[in-house]
Amino acid sequence: MDRRKGLTVRSGSGIEIAFSYRGRRCRETLKLEPTKANLQYAARKREAVLFAIGQGTFNYAEHFPNSPLARSLSNRSMQTVGQALDEFLKAARGRCAHSTVKSYESAVRYYLKPVFGEKLVCELGVADIKAWIGGLAISGKRINNVLIPLRGVLDDAFMDGVIERNPSARIKNLPHRYDEPDPLSPSEIQTLLNVCSSQVRNLFQFAVWTGLRTSELIGLEWGDIDWNRKVIRVRRAVVLKQTKIPKTEAGERDVKLLPGALEALEAQKPFSALANGRVFLNPNTGKSWETDAQIRRTAWQPAIRKAGIRSRNPYQTRHTFASLCLTAGEDIAWVAKQMGHKSIAMTLKRYARYMDNVNTTGGNKLTQLLTQPCHSEAVSG
Repeated sequence: MDRRKGLTVRSGSGIEIAFSYRGRRCRETLKLEPTKANLQYAARKREAVLFAIGQGTFNYAEHFPNSPLARSLSNRSMQTVGQALDEFLKAARGRCAHSTVKSYESAVRYYLKPVFGEKLVCELGVADIKAWIGGLAISGKRINNVLIPLRGVLDDAFMDGVIERNPSARIKNLPHRYDEPDPLSPSEIQTLLNVCSSQVRNLFQFAVWTGLRTSELIGLEWGDIDWNRKVIRVRRAVVLKQTKIPKTEAGERDVKLLPGALEALEAQKPFSALANGRVFLNPNTGKSWETDAQIRRTAWQPAIRKAGIRSRNPYQTRHTFASLCLTAGEDIAWVAKQMGHKSIAMTLKRYARYMDNVNTTGGNKLTQLLTQPCHSEAVSG
């Protein structure tokens, strides 16, 4: 290493000069003998490069026309965030679920491109991202989701060597809390069902008696029903008009049909069973429901208003099933299986408070055992 800052003598190859450009550390070798005069020339060359960078006039290819990095940077280093986001979306369309892509597209269109679209990827810094986050009036969960495409762009740029440091690596996801379940009470269920027309009543009655997700209700077909065993096989969901298979083994499951669910199916038979397709239809169109938003807007909200009960979303029918099962003392392992949860822990995390009054005799058997006259022999070994 020469004493001059930023210069390194490479035996047999020349003099290497080092500098930082657009967030990355660059090294270029001048094919010169490391003589005193050439070292002075290399130092002046480096000073000229640093000056041009500082003035914003540096052209990599002009200073180092034979550099492989110059050719790479001529394309990638001039890429804007908007261009990189377009590439990210193109790749996502080939590997991600339709609903995921729609979420990414929304984030790019409404949040990322308006602010960062014209900025060069290599010029985007931590301060830029933090300032933008600070001005957003959306939930922490939504911000985390909006950041996903931007993180993807910056991860790719870092891996490709376009940037030396990844600014998104220093941006932590924001904490957020899940909305607490807001289940319907038994009296609210009855009030709601009483104001519903036949097909809508069948849909919501089936929902609160099975705990299916709204997307699973939309995707349910008559062929999924085993009338002999009184179970349904959940094997598809419809999200944003697109049919999806369950993400996990637990998601594809058999759900026991309790009396209220069977009653709803029997009542629905005259409307859709002959076609042997989807079970629940939109009574306004005679066709299958397409989205959860359609159910919420045309069936759920009008019924909630007519019933005069507190407003909440139709997904609460799922929470209603789980909470009432646990309040009634149903086995939590069975509830988790019905719900399609990966583990009992997931069920407990969401619904533990509904078990507060369950099994009030808990501990009695242990007390009886330990208070027997010969309890020491009973528990020995």
